[in-house]
Amino acid sequence: MIVNKWVIKHGMQMLLRISAFFARRPAFAGVSDALMRNLARGTVRNKRIQSASNLQELGDAWQRGFPSRKQVPIESVTLDTVFAQIHTPCPLAGTGDLVACHRMMEYDREVVRRAGGQFVVLQSQATPGIKHCRVAMRMQSQRIDDLKHAHL
Repeated sequence: MIVNKWVIKHGMQMLLRISAFFARRPAFAGVSDALMRNLARGTVRNKRIQSASNLQELGDAWQRGFPSRKQVPIESVTLDTVFAQIHTPCPLAGTGDLVACHRMMEYDREVVRRAGGQFVVLQSQATPGIKHCRVAMRMQSQRIDDLKHAHL
């Protein structure tokens, strides 16, 4: 059990570092997007993440895409939005590279898309002084133009 947790923790960090390497290089943007989407699709398949019928299910589906729900707590669910945080240590933390963050979050967008929703990063660890990411999710049929994307 302890060995399994160690492998998951360090394997995840290695995967994040590799992802950040590609995400930070504009010439590899396509590679980064493909890597993140394929990882997400594999996770959706392996964890049997289904299409959500409501916001609570959408937030739960997104959380299932991670090794630990403790790292991605749901803050609140309003009438139209799931607000959550990402506490997983990120190799982009404090770099100011919000474009690379946006590329790496393609994983989250794909998981949420597969569950029938949309995903927006509101606040990123890549911003100096920010300790965790803050994100929002809405159902596919809802507008997201009122949400302020961190990378813009």
